[in-house]
Amino acid sequence: MKRLAGKSALITGSARGIGRGFAEAYIREGATVAIADINLEAATTTAGELGDAAYAVQLDVSRQDSIDAAINTVVGQAGKLDILINNAALFDASETVDITRASYDRLYAVNVAGTLFTMQAAARQMIAQGHGGKIINMASQAGRRGESLVLVYCSTKAAVISMTQSAGLNLIKHGINVNAIAPGVVDGDHWVHVDSLFAKLEGKKPGEKRAEVAAGVPAGRFATPDDLTGMAVFLASKDSDYIVSQTYNVDGGQWMS
Repeated sequence: MKRLAGKSALITGSARGIGRGFAEAYIREGATVAIADINLEAATTTAGELGDAAYAVQLDVSRQDSIDAAINTVVGQAGKLDILINNAALFDASETVDITRASYDRLYAVNVAGTLFTMQAAARQMIAQGHGGKIINMASQAGRRGESLVLVYCSTKAAVISMTQSAGLNLIKHGINVNAIAPGVVDGDHWVHVDSLFAKLEGKKPGEKRAEVAAGVPAGRFATPDDLTGMAVFLASKDSDYIVSQTYNVDGGQWMS
C-alpha cells in the first residue's frame, strides 16, 4: 500500500528544486499534488512532466487573495486538501549595516507571512473537512543559529521554527499535525544565487564559497532534493500521527539538537 494513497497535497514553490522533488516523491506514494508556484508557466511545465497526478496552481504566498484562490483551486480539483508543504522562500545576504528595508520586507513577506497565512488557510480548510491533515513547514539550519552575512534570512527561518511549534500545539486538537524540516545546504539553482552573493560580499571567486561549504558538511557533500523526500513523506503519512511541533534536521550532520 502506498503511504499517501488517495491524499491531496499542495506544495508551494514546487516548479523546481526541493519542491519538485517533494512532488515527485508524493506522487510515487499515491498522492495527487498541486504544483503551486508564482511562475504559472513553470508550474504547468512541471505538472505536465509529472503526469496526471499533478496539476499547476499559480500562487504568490505574499498575497492573501492568491493564497485563498490556490486553496479553492485545490479543493475544486481534488475535492479536499490533506497535506501542505510550505516550501516557497527567498534568500538574501548582506553586511548588517547594509541591510535594506526592501530586502527585509521582501523576505519576511514570503518566508514568514507567506508561511503563516498559507498554513492558516490550509488549516481552515482541513478543519472544515473534519478529518485532520498534515502541514510541513520548511525551516533551515540557518534558523538554528546566526550567520554573519545572513541576518534577515536566518531570522525568517528561526521564525518558521517558532511558528511550527506554536501552530502545532494549537492545531493538534483538530487532528492537524504541524512539523518542519530544517535542511542544510541543498545543491541546485538556489546555490548558484547564494554563491554569487558571497562572491561579491567576501571577494571570492565564483564557485569558491560553494566548495568551502560542501567541504564543511560532515557527510562530505551537499544534499540533493532526494535526501529530503524521505522525511517529507514520513511527516505526511500516518507514521507521524503522534509527532507534533517538531523541526527535523536533514543536513548531513551540520547541526545536532
